[in-house]
Amino acid sequence: MPHENVYVSNHIHVEGPIPGPYSLLTVASAAHRADGTLVSTFTVNVRELPGATIHPIALRSWRGRADDWLTTRRAPRPPAAATSAYVRWVDALPGPAIFVADPEAQDHVFLYWYVQRFAGHWPFVATSTDPQVRDALPAVTGCPLPGCRDGVARTA
Repeated sequence: MPHENVYVSNHIHVEGPIPGPYSLLTVASAAHRADGTLVSTFTVNVRELPGATIHPIALRSWRGRADDWLTTRRAPRPPAAATSAYVRWVDALPGPAIFVADPEAQDHVFLYWYVQRFAGHWPFVATSTDPQVRDALPAVTGCPLPGCRDGVARTA
């Protein structure tokens, strides 16, 4: 009997609009069954890329949320360790994993780049940009940033 798909929603915090020149700082992910039942969560802070900078727009955003930015810098893991842990988490889910993406958000771009660059393979069987799938799933929880818990933070 085939395993039921698992839908993985992600929430990230970054230092700019694209990966490489700008760093991924925090990943919070939640895996759900199609009926919305929570399967598992994953959260990690990621160390900045060597030579990366912070985009001026992101800098303005982070200046207004200093506590959030400091939270992203608590116990950050090197990019290779963080993304390898993320891939292991996805691979351990109890069914084929589908990455749930908002085409207007940076989550997919950053996570795809980081995972390919540092872990070497994309662990998802598909990516869904279907708004009905996104809207049917509960919001990602587990983001360590106080602003996210208070509902005021946005991905920089």
